[in-house]
Amino acid sequence: MYSVKSVKDIQDLNPFIVVGCGGGGEKFSNLEGIETVGYIDDNVKKQGKQFCGKTVSGSLEECLKGAPDAKSLVIMLPIGAEGSALKYAVQAIDAGLNVITSFRSLSISENLSLKKFADSKNLVIKEIGPRLDVVEKIAGIAPTKSCEVLPKISYTPKAPVIFVGGTSQECGKRTTTKMLGIASKERGLNPAIISTDEMGLEEPTDFNFRAGSLSAMDVPSAVLCSIKYIEETKKPDIIFIEGQSSLTENGNPHPRGLSAAILIGAAPDAVIVGHRPNHPYREPKGIEEEIKAIEAVEPTKVVGLSINLKNASLDMCPEYFEDTYNLPAEDVYKNGASKLLDAIFEYLEE
Repeated sequence: MYSVKSVKDIQDLNPFIVVGCGGGGEKFSNLEGIETVGYIDDNVKKQGKQFCGKTVSGSLEECLKGAPDAKSLVIMLPIGAEGSALKYAVQAIDAGLNVITSFRSLSISENLSLKKFADSKNLVIKEIGPRLDVVEKIAGIAPTKSCEVLPKISYTPKAPVIFVGGTSQECGKRTTTKMLGIASKERGLNPAIISTDEMGLEEPTDFNFRAGSLSAMDVPSAVLCSIKYIEETKKPDIIFIEGQSSLTENGNPHPRGLSAAILIGAAPDAVIVGHRPNHPYREPKGIEEEIKAIEAVEPTKVVGLSINLKNASLDMCPEYFEDTYNLPAEDVYKNGASKLLDAIFEYLEE
């Protein structure tokens, strides 16, 4: 009804003023057959600067002075800017401009009053949606609406961040994260432990949430928000973040995106990798492959191995893995995580 399914749907609405001088605004301007005559951004640092060959304005009124022939306005703002998007939509319709929105900035289905306002002015209002109808067509099922909802944030942690990954699910990531927190407390430090699973219920975990319940786009933001929150509320000396699944596990492709998203959101200073030899119901590719994958996805360093020996043969021990992979290794279930904490601090001091 009001969804844009092809650029041909909006070419007759040329020329456009674009609200949002970022990636979305540039992508829209580069669409075939689209003519842009002005740009607006609320960020004062962008105003007066050149963007896609035009000078960025700070308001619709200012932009229209330089682009009086504009016929339509497109709103390409990020999630979290709905208030600003609504303001520009109302101003545009009131000024006699057609409006195109993106689902990230302003959903028309949730703001039907805008549709009525546009209709009363004989104007067009349409939405560049997430095309969930296509997902439903090819997969047989889809969410009723976009599940990308968290705003993207930028934050640089003050404390070092340690990510605990692993070669598979159920290899000991949660226990390793907990034991690192305990070892830190025993040394008089103030650690923060963030669990990304609903089962992260044990002390000294500070809080837990199920990252798998979020869209892959929202997971990094949720992790970074967690780091920011814990620093503001606890002021920790070191932060440990539990990973989920694995980047390389065989026979289990679905959670790989989740594992990568948590890793990217954590942007860790160092990583501990967990491994469970002879896993009874998982198929890990192994330590070497996981290390390569982690260090390829994020510019960080794997500094130690947490070995879960529940299903290992009697001749296996942490020393075997140390000799094989040239990294400190420990059975945290038996010996705690002090050795791995030493490896973390030795690397951070380097």
